[in-house]
Amino acid sequence: MTNYQPLLTPLTLTNGAVIQNRLAMAPTSVTDATPDGTITPAILTLFERRSQVAGLLIAGAATINERGKAFESQMSIAEDKHIDGLRELAKRMKKDGGKAVLQIYHAGRQAAASHNLFGEVVAPSKNTLTNLPYEPRELSTIEILSIVKQFGEATERAIDAGFDGVEIHGANNFLIHQFFSASSNLRQDEWGGNLKKRMAFPLAVIKEVKKAATAKAKSDFIIGYRLVPEEISNDMLGYSFDEALSLIDVIADQKLDYLHLSLFTGYDSHAAHSTKPYGQAVKELVGNRAAVVIVSQITTAQEALDALNYGDLVALGRSALIEPAFAAKIEKGEADTIMTEITIESAATIGLPPNLIDLFVSGAVSLDLPGKENLTTDP
Repeated sequence: MTNYQPLLTPLTLTNGAVIQNRLAMAPTSVTDATPDGTITPAILTLFERRSQVAGLLIAGAATINERGKAFESQMSIAEDKHIDGLRELAKRMKKDGGKAVLQIYHAGRQAAASHNLFGEVVAPSKNTLTNLPYEPRELSTIEILSIVKQFGEATERAIDAGFDGVEIHGANNFLIHQFFSASSNLRQDEWGGNLKKRMAFPLAVIKEVKKAATAKAKSDFIIGYRLVPEEISNDMLGYSFDEALSLIDVIADQKLDYLHLSLFTGYDSHAAHSTKPYGQAVKELVGNRAAVVIVSQITTAQEALDALNYGDLVALGRSALIEPAFAAKIEKGEADTIMTEITIESAATIGLPPNLIDLFVSGAVSLDLPGKENLTTDP
């Protein structure tokens, strides 16, 4: 019989916060808020049903600025009016002892929903990419500083709402990622140019978030940072893994609590020039300065156990949607009953919100969800 105890071992983060096990719920872009980003009952149900899925639950992403929204009806933390709904969300997430973290972000050039509202999007540089139907407007220095400040204000609202922490979304081609990428950041000022200057915006956001947390939160308030370990698209190099490691090394010195690797081709995937998995390389570099969160294609307890070889926490994405009791079943010795696909019976009980169901069923998202044919948005 497999010993899954390593997955159930608590993890103490650098700030003293204790995660009750080594599992995390990866952030999922939920588009079931109201048009202005207010939390709805459907979102509350989604996360309350998953209060036993992991010891660390990350809700995402919440926009810090209405001009930085990638998807219609996405969660927002841009104004004080959003705090009440977020407070109820944090409460539901923490129902069974897990830590509730809110992912905060600005979509930058990817803010298609904001483009529909305001007729423009902003980015580090005014460069047209083939996958965009519009040309971004280059941010001014004043606007950059304003956005940095808004990340701090969003952190203050997350604290007021009762979240245990925030995750800075520096991945997946959103604004922070764009500033670090040489293919999207063509600036030649203090915010772009060489590698060090491309780090300036991510580090400014981190500094502002830490400042807000220090002023308003308890010492064990969690601050995480998510990033993609390299950006290579066809012949365009946004940044190499070696460059990402340089950023990671600097971030680790900022005394954040965890670094979350956004991976898409497996938890043990690696850079083209290396056989060492991303997670292992990052963990060796970071050491005890921060925890490393690993993710991608983890569907069973055995795979989660194996993934723990490459990081300190194992994040569940689609698996958290399919099996809301992932961690609870391991704790009960029922790991072999963890669901790996949605059944007709489970579809009615797992609490997926209508718009999220539509995304998977329609094929609007490239990721497959096993058993999605059993989902329905009918009452």
